[in-house]
Amino acid sequence: MTELGEFLRSRRARLTPADAGLSRPGDRRRVPGLRREELAQLAGVSVTYYTRLEQGQSRNASDAVLDSLARVLLLSDDEQAHMRSLARPARAARRSTRPERVRPAILQLIGTMRDVPALVLGRRTDVLAWNRLGHALIASHLDFAAPSQCATRPNMARLILLDAHTRDLYVHWRRKVEDVVSYLRLASGQHPDDATLTSLIGELCVNSADFASTWARHGVRDCGPGRREFRHPLVGELSLAEEILRLQDDPGQRLVLLTPEPGSTSAERLALLASLHAPAPADCVASPTGSIPVPAPAGSTAAVSAPVPR
Repeated sequence: MTELGEFLRSRRARLTPADAGLSRPGDRRRVPGLRREELAQLAGVSVTYYTRLEQGQSRNASDAVLDSLARVLLLSDDEQAHMRSLARPARAARRSTRPERVRPAILQLIGTMRDVPALVLGRRTDVLAWNRLGHALIASHLDFAAPSQCATRPNMARLILLDAHTRDLYVHWRRKVEDVVSYLRLASGQHPDDATLTSLIGELCVNSADFASTWARHGVRDCGPGRREFRHPLVGELSLAEEILRLQDDPGQRLVLLTPEPGSTSAERLALLASLHAPAPADCVASPTGSIPVPAPAGSTAAVSAPVPR
């Protein structure tokens, strides 16, 4: 069965007949969810056509058909966009083999944020850059210069699923897993030709039962703002608002900012963490070809680690 077929079947299975207004007294079912013929009838298409669509034998679904299926299946906006990506996969483009890089202006921006943990993530959840406080909060057990190593830079999905330190860091770890897996499912539909992304997903399926079971549920959701609770080994529990900004000129890249409520215990603990990880007066930005001195802004305790674009 195709990715589209698996997705449609998973969405059928999560709906009860009552959700679709088909509940009947005494209606007993061997399997949960809507039957194919029920979904086809509600969407206004023939059972034969819908079956062929679910089996991957039809690649010409119209906007009207996709809209009808989305309506009946109660799809969210992210799920509807994912279904369209699967139903109409983009023609494979020739992708550059060069690693994703962060623009100097973005590096300068997060380097001036001395009180706010900041990270730049790529479309595969690679950590492309972080400032001092972002590193101290999320991955103090890793080398600060790790994002500078393009072949071995940290990947947030790997850290969350496979790294014991990161698992202990998130108070609501399973919720974070759901968010990461749902994002990767969305990204895989948008970039079906990305061999590196496909390899990452395969690796996580093999090495993490939690990832494999969550992936099989076909949840789809883009990253969005929320609140994260951390259990940091040095400063204790922190509750931080997570804001995710998409970089318009850098498709697939996201700036993640984590901020405490002003005057809160979390704000005090985050300030303590910043003081514990303050860099030397003259810090630098690491690059694949060596360390390039970049003085920190006056009064700033922050620097960044990321490859410097040529």
